[in-house]
Amino acid sequence: MRLDWALAALPVVLILVLMVGFRWGAAKAGPAGWLLAVILAALRFGTGMQLLGLAHVKAMLLALDVQLIIWGAFLLYRVADEAGAVAVISESLPRLVQDRGMQALLIGWPFASFLQGVGGFGVPVAVTAPLLVGLGFQPIVAVVIPSLGHAWSVTFGSLGSSFQALMVATGLPAEQLAPPAAALLGMAGFGCGITAAHAAGNWGAVRRLAGAILLLGAVMGGVQYWLATHELWHLAGFGGSLAGLIVGLLFARQPGGREGARPLALALSAYLVLILITLGVQLISPLGEFLGRVQIRLEFPELRTSLGYVTPAESGRIIPIFRHPGALLAYSAVVGYLIYQRAGLYGPGSPRRILEGTVSRVLPASVAVLALVSMAVVMAHAGMTQLLADGLAQAAGRSFPALSPWIGALGAFMTGSNTNSNVVFGQLQLQTAQLLGLSPPILLAAQTAGGAIGSVFAPSKIILGTATAGIEGREGEVLRRLLAYCAVLLVGISLVVTMLAKR
Repeated sequence: MRLDWALAALPVVLILVLMVGFRWGAAKAGPAGWLLAVILAALRFGTGMQLLGLAHVKAMLLALDVQLIIWGAFLLYRVADEAGAVAVISESLPRLVQDRGMQALLIGWPFASFLQGVGGFGVPVAVTAPLLVGLGFQPIVAVVIPSLGHAWSVTFGSLGSSFQALMVATGLPAEQLAPPAAALLGMAGFGCGITAAHAAGNWGAVRRLAGAILLLGAVMGGVQYWLATHELWHLAGFGGSLAGLIVGLLFARQPGGREGARPLALALSAYLVLILITLGVQLISPLGEFLGRVQIRLEFPELRTSLGYVTPAESGRIIPIFRHPGALLAYSAVVGYLIYQRAGLYGPGSPRRILEGTVSRVLPASVAVLALVSMAVVMAHAGMTQLLADGLAQAAGRSFPALSPWIGALGAFMTGSNTNSNVVFGQLQLQTAQLLGLSPPILLAAQTAGGAIGSVFAPSKIILGTATAGIEGREGEVLRRLLAYCAVLLVGISLVVTMLAKR
């Protein structure tokens, strides 16, 4: 039994070693973990060729479900960025707010979270770190502030790709997962604001900005919770951070601060279009039904390994092609492009640059998602995930809830992505919760909240931040500062989850 448990853990251990020890990216380490999982499943855990083939068909459907959102979200971001909209937003904020501490808080917390909501993939730190350097903050501090500030919005950011991955990995619906996840992340949001303010100016800044932190934390967490629990989860991170940004600007407005309001409204127009399209599909039933008619849907038979592990017959992931969140993002990108084009914001060759930028940035993430989803599905169908869950349940017992967010953080650290962490460990957390008689939605909320925190100190994101801040080679200093802050946030999540996890 111990040998089998160790073998079942090997694919995950391999990814850790490759990414942490050898500094491989997820696009390289993911395929290696997948290949090892396939070999072990076939040679040790009794999976035949038919089972492996069907498991990979399932995995491709699951990966497609997540990747449609990733591609659509970044395409929309590139449409706005090519038009100069992101630069306008970045330049408008300092003009609208004069207080330096409040500038750091707004740029490093709700604005960085807004960028996570619409783009992700390291964009929040890459965009905001140079801006904070320009405002006079030390480069390391300029990387640390937005890294901490946007963590709470990672799960429902990137138009909900990480949350989509959690649903895909566990098979549980948004109705069960969204309330505890949004609530836990909302609470974590206050911690993100406090740590970002502390990084900017120590405890003096925290005390001076306490009122703003309480107000913005309540607004962002409350709006995210409402959207996530009303079938608008893919807008929850974006909507919560946008609400916080607006309230923060109003809270800290200065005389004459309306100067940049009109360009800012134009810059945000593509994302306002996204809100209108999404609300239209959700609220106009005939439109939603019409767009949902065309679906990708496959039925899978019962699958059984030679060792007796059974996966019941089930439907694969159902993908409504024209109603999928990824499709809504694509519609918004097209309309946003037309708005910016009419405003004369594009130069020659813009469409080519938009598409090339999207492909070059998202293709590695797509490879990583496909490999890691395939690894997770193979492990689940071979009984390897169940075996790992049994071992963890026996070892941790009723104290497992305290460990749960740290597992999520570990997965995000080693893969550079909360999405990938949810794929790799979502099923394991679910099965462990069921074995211990704990609440699966609470532990899965801990998984994705921990993954959100862990993703901000992933080496790949730190490297991106230090590059844009002009401090290449000082990643270790940034990592040390982030680890101290993130450990505090993870301890807080562990305490909350421990109190809530009992059914």
